[in-house]
Amino acid sequence: MQISVIIPVYNASEFLEKAVDSALQFDEVQEIVLVEDKSTDNSLEICQKLVVKNSKIKLYQHPDKGNHGAGATRNLGLEKANCEFISFLDADDYYLPNRFEAEKEIFKHTKIEGVFGAIGVEYLTEKGKQAFQDKFKNISLTTVNFPAEGEEVFRGLLGLTTKVFGTFFHLNALTIRKSALIKNDLRFNENLRVHQDSDFITKLAYHCYLKSGIIDKAIAVRGVHDNNRITKIVRYSREYNQRQLLLWTSLYNWADSNSILPEGKRKIYLTYKSFDLSLKTGLNKYFCIFLEVIKNPQILKTQYRFTYLNR
Repeated sequence: MQISVIIPVYNASEFLEKAVDSALQFDEVQEIVLVEDKSTDNSLEICQKLVVKNSKIKLYQHPDKGNHGAGATRNLGLEKANCEFISFLDADDYYLPNRFEAEKEIFKHTKIEGVFGAIGVEYLTEKGKQAFQDKFKNISLTTVNFPAEGEEVFRGLLGLTTKVFGTFFHLNALTIRKSALIKNDLRFNENLRVHQDSDFITKLAYHCYLKSGIIDKAIAVRGVHDNNRITKIVRYSREYNQRQLLLWTSLYNWADSNSILPEGKRKIYLTYKSFDLSLKTGLNKYFCIFLEVIKNPQILKTQYRFTYLNR
């Protein structure tokens, strides 16, 4: 295997070297693509020093040297990556020594286009730990509940399997054939400042043949600290619902233009509509809920129903 590791860099000076070193430990990693997104700390300077130290490390910025967000930054990384396989790593996270163990065997089967695994958590600050646990309880492993491949992965992510599939797997634990991304014209939605990873993974699971790898123990670690975007927004607050609506609007528009299974399209619509209703106010809100329940009574069974019923 020859792997390009894409690392988007924004205000990660404290963690970046550890992330890069964790990727350099693998012979399979032929290049590390750092894409710096106009940090306000000294991340760019650290990137420049790392490039000098190791020829596998390559540094890019957006053509205008501006800040464009994680989606656009990862897309630039995809454009610059040269290897047959692509993996991702956030600049404040790191790989474990078993990161590509499953991939070495699974990718011998040419029909497999992507492999995903589990990631663990390391608390770097007490404040970050408290915020993370308030939102996600005491979850030590971001993973799925059972092995899956092909269409079952897509169905699982949408909650359409008989057993609960689990949480979205993390980009840090995903390895994908670059040819699959090119064939299906898959990129990150640059209009989503957050949740562009969930949007990408859902579309990837539909268009590509994915298979679970190591899901019972971590192959990478997420660093939790004070500045994690994922912990800053209170779940089911108005801001949370606004950002979820952007995500599910993106998926709704995509599903509408693709021939996905009817139950998948319906699930995406109902989730999109739940967050849309949650943001309406006054009597108009209850009128819209009433009309939607008449048209689609299933909306009362979605896990997001209380986002609009209780707010």
